[in-house]
Amino acid sequence: MADETELERLGRRFAEKSVAYRWALVPLIVVLCVAISYGASTLRFAGDYRVFFGAENPDFIANERAQATFGKPDNLAFVVIPKSGDVFTEDTLTAVYALTEAAWRLPFVSRVDSLTNFQNTRGEQDELIVEDLVFDPSALSPADIEAARATAMAEPLVKGFVVSNQSDATVVNATLQLPADFQNVSTRAAAVARKIRAEVLAAHPDHEIHLTGVASLSASFEEAGASDSQTLIPFVYLIILVVIFAVIRSLTAVLATLSLILLSTLVGMGVGGWTGVLLTPISLSAPIIILTIAVADAIHVIAGVRAKMEEGASKRDAIVASVSLNFSPILITSLTTIVGFLALNFSDSPPFHHLGNISAAGIFAAWILSVTFLPALLSMLPLKFEYDVTAPTPTSARIARALTERPKTFAICVSALLVACAAFVPTIQLNDQWSRYFDKSLEFRQAIDASEPYFGSDQVEFVLDPGAPGDVVAPAFLNRVDAFAEWLRADPAVAHVFAISDIMKRVNRNLNGDDPAFYAIPEEQATASQYLLVYELSLPYGLDLNNRVDIDRQTTRVTATVRDISTEDTKAFLDRAEAWFAENGGGYGYEATGSKVLFAFVAQRNIEAMFEGAGVLVLAIFAILAIAFRSLGLGALSVLTNAAPIAATFGVWALLVGTVGFSVAAVGAVAVGLVVDFTVHFLSKYRRARDVDGVCAAEAVAYAYRTAGAAIFATTMILAAGFSVLAFSAFKLNADLGLLTALAVVASMIVNLVLLPCLLVLFDRRQRAGTLQTV
Repeated sequence: MADETELERLGRRFAEKSVAYRWALVPLIVVLCVAISYGASTLRFAGDYRVFFGAENPDFIANERAQATFGKPDNLAFVVIPKSGDVFTEDTLTAVYALTEAAWRLPFVSRVDSLTNFQNTRGEQDELIVEDLVFDPSALSPADIEAARATAMAEPLVKGFVVSNQSDATVVNATLQLPADFQNVSTRAAAVARKIRAEVLAAHPDHEIHLTGVASLSASFEEAGASDSQTLIPFVYLIILVVIFAVIRSLTAVLATLSLILLSTLVGMGVGGWTGVLLTPISLSAPIIILTIAVADAIHVIAGVRAKMEEGASKRDAIVASVSLNFSPILITSLTTIVGFLALNFSDSPPFHHLGNISAAGIFAAWILSVTFLPALLSMLPLKFEYDVTAPTPTSARIARALTERPKTFAICVSALLVACAAFVPTIQLNDQWSRYFDKSLEFRQAIDASEPYFGSDQVEFVLDPGAPGDVVAPAFLNRVDAFAEWLRADPAVAHVFAISDIMKRVNRNLNGDDPAFYAIPEEQATASQYLLVYELSLPYGLDLNNRVDIDRQTTRVTATVRDISTEDTKAFLDRAEAWFAENGGGYGYEATGSKVLFAFVAQRNIEAMFEGAGVLVLAIFAILAIAFRSLGLGALSVLTNAAPIAATFGVWALLVGTVGFSVAAVGAVAVGLVVDFTVHFLSKYRRARDVDGVCAAEAVAYAYRTAGAAIFATTMILAAGFSVLAFSAFKLNADLGLLTALAVVASMIVNLVLLPCLLVLFDRRQRAGTLQTV
């Protein structure tokens, strides 16, 4: 047709062929999508917190280096809290003893540490006696129990670490060596631990026993992801389909849309499987993202079909006309959205790569299906509409007229609101306390909240290197370690410190007649080396010092258990520690690592990486839209109308919440990829009215409102509803991502239906004024 653009003619040909060959095309596409979806059967869950960190992350590299030296700290900890308020009773000690023995049944367990098997030392003449603190709790007299209490509470490596400072809680810690190639290994270990806990509680009901530790953390990531996939995704499908029916009032439209989103999701997840993607709570959000994008495509096509049918067109002609009209904006929005999600590959966190790649594949499928499968399926199904949601109602007509009559007023008001909101962005604080990633409904979060007052929440590992093999036992180095440990103990952020210097001081005292005056670092390196050897040879299997001192005796680690402090407080603590060691460490090697360090910097590193991605994204969107609309001005305007609502969204978030985690790095790319849909559809309709119909700017805005306004509003409701459901996720990163994106979608609708029309009219007036002046 003469009054169609080239892309509209291409869309018309797509639609005509799809409708003509619908009975062959629909089953062929279904079979092809199902075949691609077979890759999803190979997807496996990455139940390891380490998956959140890129291989080039320097903190991750340091963490892996420390683990290669001292072993992976994959542990399961049983936190025992007696209702009596006292650990040193026969009942509690018996429960701890039973847990200690049973913990050896955990898969891949390498050692078990507890109050009862603490390797207590004492000296007998020239001999060092090393033995369990408690052999048989049932055989202990009250005096024996009090003696055990006195010994434990006087030992720095027990008080505050194995037993709480008030002796009202204790820990049984099992160290696991979990293989990376075993699927769901953390979940399996946690399942065995829960069984052990149930057995001990059945025999000792007057206790609380909570499961914490790194393996429990990894299992919780799996459980949070499984919970979301089993509850949130079905609920999102339900709520979106309900909203679609409420907007379109057609069961046929709902069925067609459901078919489109199912096939798109199958393709996205199938491609993820074929490319070796790992599932995490973050990447499991991909089906929801694909769903919402596919719905947006379907809504624009179906709304166009409805409008044409109510103008008197046949079903076939309405389908062809709608696809023709929407082919260009759907193509452009699909390209920009795909670019937006592929920009997540700039993130420092691999799960965001997986989210972006799965989503991009599903969005590509949704685009292809919306211009082939959807028109073919609609032509096969009966279509009936009760009323026209796309026709110009008095309200929409008045809105368009008001905007075009007073564009400057509305532009100033909306711009001022956006600027006011965006002004609060600098007040946002980054906070990545991994214990807060989980909702309080999850067992792991409950366990952390219950145990933190007694033992702190996490550990920072300080790897210290004297510079040469064997020098770990050099008195000068050990004295530096001891001084550092004492400084750490005095820091308000620290709950407990475990250092090799404490063992050396205790053994030195034991081998000098248990004289308190010898509770100090040995003065000679040869003596210290001999004492350490004697101590190690006396330790039972599984309780050696390989997790404290490397095999060459060149490095050791000092473990600081820290309280439940924020990310900023963690960074401040690390800065204090580094400054102290730089001044007082004697030039010895120093490196801080551990999960607390990893999570403290992950948001900052993600944001820094995503700035690079954001630059590429903005340039890509500008280029795509400038080429599509053949206008640098409209390309720049498109970038503005997509960036402004996101900045305002973060400002609102700063006011309402104040903190964000490292999920913030993905929100920009996700939100831009979604909200560009509004800009493209509005501008494409505006541009068509100007170029093809030859109308003025005000009339073009009215046309865009008439043909795209209702669909944009409907899409906003659907996208906002879909992403708001993520707020109920048990995983905080998904909840934040969902709420931030929902806010951004609503803000974008306001910008594109209020500010954008005003700017178009104002720019047109300015251009006409310049033309008149030239003439």
